[in-house]
Amino acid sequence: MTQAAPKLIVGLGNPGAEYSETRHNAGFWFCERLARELGAPLNHESRYHGFVGRAGNVWILLPQTYMNRSGQAVQPLAHFYRIAPAEMLVVHDELDIPPGQLRLKFGGGLGGHNGLKDITARLATQDYWRLRIGIGHPGDKAEVANYVLNRARREEQEDIDAAVDRALLAWPKIAKGEWNAAIQTLNTRPAAPKDKA
Repeated sequence: MTQAAPKLIVGLGNPGAEYSETRHNAGFWFCERLARELGAPLNHESRYHGFVGRAGNVWILLPQTYMNRSGQAVQPLAHFYRIAPAEMLVVHDELDIPPGQLRLKFGGGLGGHNGLKDITARLATQDYWRLRIGIGHPGDKAEVANYVLNRARREEQEDIDAAVDRALLAWPKIAKGEWNAAIQTLNTRPAAPKDKA
């Protein structure tokens, strides 16, 4: 496991207003907020097929290629700026994690996620960091495509937004390459709210 500080943060999602509030765009939500907090305006860069921002040594990328071609945006930017896969963090929605929970990990399987599949194919490696934002599972595999391309229910969205808040609070650790500390923070389930007396 590498401890290098990240140089490229990639948020996965689909372009266009019709997808902006759908579950599959959770990676966009994190990166849009991170860019605002870091004062890194996101501008469209056609050569990188996406919106790109920069804060110091960190690039933020929101591919505009649709999910299953995300690597088409990631690969040229990483190549041009000589960013190694181990220096990348890909932020994406995750069906196998309940809303409100997060998992930060290095490498591993792709979980059937089309965005990760394309990035892995273009980079020829699975060895990059992922921040998985839980969106929950519809319970039926046949319903997955419809589920990820629709909005979350209000209570689920509140949980997802809270998870993004927690991820942003962990950003200073991630930015320093303190991955183990960030994992300890993010992979711990948040405490359930106590009932008021």
